[in-house]
Amino acid sequence: MSERLQPGDTAPAFTLPDADGREVSLADHAGRKVIVYFYPAALTPGCTKQACDFTDNLAFLAGHGYDVIGISPDKPEKLAKFRDQEHLKVTLLADPAKETLEAYGAFGEKKLYGKTVVGVIRSTVIVDEQGKVERALYNVKATGHVAKIIKDLGL
Repeated sequence: MSERLQPGDTAPAFTLPDADGREVSLADHAGRKVIVYFYPAALTPGCTKQACDFTDNLAFLAGHGYDVIGISPDKPEKLAKFRDQEHLKVTLLADPAKETLEAYGAFGEKKLYGKTVVGVIRSTVIVDEQGKVERALYNVKATGHVAKIIKDLGL
């Protein structure tokens, strides 16, 4: 069971392939705030809604100094299909080994339809310009989550 991050923690470093197989690191975003969100699977209804919400608000978030990265255990090929099919603009990264998911506390036991299962915990971690965790949100809802982040950040 992975430990959940707390505000003030150093955000775990990662380098993962994007939908085109290019390596993307958290360090590439040094000096900017980053919203890193973790979702269970590309091309599923909830994850599609969430990714589309982030895409729809990407220019607004970028205008306030935030980059957005979505991470799932999917392979880059599936992320490319997801991006192209849904016209997504957010950076999608593949973590099939689930190492980054675990480092961020976004993989472990969760309730699914009343049963306890092990899987991706829908989570969002907001990292500040210095690479520290500003907020860590776990078991978030796919629908309305982006609007809640914007409200909570006072944007």
